[in-house]
Amino acid sequence: MRRFAASLAFTLLLAGCDEAPTATPKPAAAEEPATTLGQPSDITLKAADGARVFARYYPAEHPKALLLLFHQAGSSKDEYAPIAPSLVADGYSALAVDARAGGDLFGPNQTVKALGRAADYVAARQDLQAAIDWAQDKKLPIFLWGSSYSSALVFPLAAANKGKIAGVLAFSPNEYLGDGDPVKTAAGQIDVPVFITAANDAEELDGAQAIASRMAADHTTFYKPEAGVHGASTLREDRNPKGWRANFSAVEAWLKKAVS
Repeated sequence: MRRFAASLAFTLLLAGCDEAPTATPKPAAAEEPATTLGQPSDITLKAADGARVFARYYPAEHPKALLLLFHQAGSSKDEYAPIAPSLVADGYSALAVDARAGGDLFGPNQTVKALGRAADYVAARQDLQAAIDWAQDKKLPIFLWGSSYSSALVFPLAAANKGKIAGVLAFSPNEYLGDGDPVKTAAGQIDVPVFITAANDAEELDGAQAIASRMAADHTTFYKPEAGVHGASTLREDRNPKGWRANFSAVEAWLKKAVS
């Protein structure tokens, strides 16, 4: 009986050896975080002069439009760090660009750092144009969004890129680009929807209003905030605690109408 039991055990052991070996479970690899709505990624563009232009892309899941976000003087793409996610939540993809006329106001400007120095406002136009060129492949309505000096640049850019631009948002525009009223002249050539606003400052409001007056009234929205500050900072809670929410709501309402 003992011999039979031993023989049976040996037979079963041999039978088990004929089966495919069971793989030893490996420790589960750490999962990469799922791409969340608006999770930004850094990209690099190339300007006409060959310079690298750094930018941050905020993709919406099902984007209705693409907003190209340009910063104010002494600033960087981080000017939009608290703004872009809210735009994404509303269904708009966004690209925040480090232009060469910038600095470290809200965070490092990588384009300026790579060039070794900041450039003037007019020189930054090619950086913004690089963003427009990049955006063409996205097959979405493209809106130019400028803050302070870049809110002046968006007008000649929109005029030079007719048929490519669906609308313009200008936060505190003025004649920042030299003599001869180039901003007003370009504004008069635009036939797309435009949103203009400025801080609660008489000189700033007058400058913005003068640009708005060059465009067709049915294409132009001039928003005078109850509480506003210079540039796109008017939408940042840390810069405009009293007025940012109302001002952002005005932008949202305008975008909803302009994109539809």
